[in-house]
Amino acid sequence: MLRTTFTASPAAIALALAGCATPPPALEQERTYRVEWIGERPLLDGSHLTITFGADDRAYGTGGCNHWFAGYGVEGEILRFSQVGSTRRACPPALMEQEARFFQALEHIRRWDVSPLDQLQLWPDEGKPIRLWPDEG
Repeated sequence: MLRTTFTASPAAIALALAGCATPPPALEQERTYRVEWIGERPLLDGSHLTITFGADDRAYGTGGCNHWFAGYGVEGEILRFSQVGSTRRACPPALMEQEARFFQALEHIRRWDVSPLDQLQLWPDEGKPIRLWPDEG
C-alpha cells in the first residue's frame, strides 16, 4: 500500500484562507427584482410582484395589484424597510390577500443574502425568506 502525506506551509494555508474571505456581494441599487416566493408560499399564477432598491434609500415596486413604496436601510447584511405605503386599487380577493402578505412580510425583513443559486433572499426575524430573481423584462 502506497501512502502519501501532504503538508502545507503556514504561508500556503494563509493564502488559501484569504481566498475564502471574500466580502459579501452588495445589494444592487436601481435594479428591479421579481418576487418568486413570499415565505413558504409561491406567488399566484399570473401575478407580478417587484422590488427596486433606489439609490435614494427608497424601495418601490408593484405588489401585484398596487404600486408600493417604503424607505429602506442597508448595512452589510442587515436590511430594514419602513412602513409600506401603496396606491389603493381594488383587485380580486386572492390577489389582495397575497399583496397584504407581501407588504406585511417586507416590514418584518431583518437581513438579506444571496443563495447558492444566485437568488436574492430577504429574511424576516423568523420563518422563510422572500425569494427574488433579477427582473429581465
